[in-house]
Amino acid sequence: QVQLAESGGGLVQAGGSLSLSCAVSGLPFEYYHMGWFRLAPGMEREFVGAATSSGQRFTNSRAVYADSVKGRFSIGRDDVKNTVTLQMNNLKPEDTAVYYCAAEYDGKPFTIREDRYDYWGQGTQVTVSS
Repeated sequence: QVQLAESGGGLVQAGGSLSLSCAVSGLPFEYYHMGWFRLAPGMEREFVGAATSSGQRFTNSRAVYADSVKGRFSIGRDDVKNTVTLQMNNLKPEDTAVYYCAAEYDGKPFTIREDRYDYWGQGTQVTVSS
C-alpha cells in the first residue's frame, strides 16, 4: 500500500522557521518526483516546490520552487530513508495553509499540475502569526 505521511506542522511567529517532512512507502521512491502543495482557506491549492526524481539515467534530481517562496523555502530528498523535506524560513502570515506532499511517476516529464500527481498525503497544518 502506498503511503505518504506529512509531519512537522505547527504554529510559528512571522519571521520564524519550520521544517516539514514527508515519509513515503510502497513505491520506488527514486522514480517519483516529490512535490509540495498548500491549500489556504478560500484559495485554490497551489504548487510550492518539488524535488524531481533521482532514478533517471541522463538527468539528476533538481529543486523547483514557486515564485512566492523562492529564497525562503528549500526542498530536500533522502533516497535512502525515502523522505522529502520542506525547510521553510522567514515565514509570513500568508504562508498559513495546509501543506501536502505528493508523488508523480517520472515516466512523463516533471510538472507542477496537481492533477498529474499520483499519490497524496493527508496534509499538515502550518499557521504563521503576525
